[in-house]
Amino acid sequence: MTTETTRPAALHAYFSYRDAPAALRWLERAFGFETTSEFPDDKGGIMHAELRREDVAIIVFSDDGAGYDRCEQRGPTVGHGAYISVASKEAVDALYASAVAGGATVVWKPEATEWGNYRFRVLDPEGYEWTFGIHRPGLSSNGG
Repeated sequence: MTTETTRPAALHAYFSYRDAPAALRWLERAFGFETTSEFPDDKGGIMHAELRREDVAIIVFSDDGAGYDRCEQRGPTVGHGAYISVASKEAVDALYASAVAGGATVVWKPEATEWGNYRFRVLDPEGYEWTFGIHRPGLSSNGG
């Protein structure tokens, strides 16, 4: 059986938080995410929640005491995290200011890179690494 669809593949990241309700509110304030669905669990946490910022959507849930590991910083960074492309340097600067005002730990202040990106990186209150920049991964270097 062949299934046809015109919807392209999409990538969505998911994050477990020890205090998922607080993480949802923080992600809204710091990065401008909008919570589009939120299903509480019976322990005061979040069974499943979805957040959106323009075309970016993420999933958040409570770790329910599992104590999932967080990567340790090796120098200034943990070595992986979420990268979100935004439209302009002004958007990068505004998000940086909002994240810092919300209590994010600065990894990199907004700066230009050798490969033409302008970006910043921060850690959220539970140690996840978030980078916002103007580069759009996956496009050829001469096409965008």
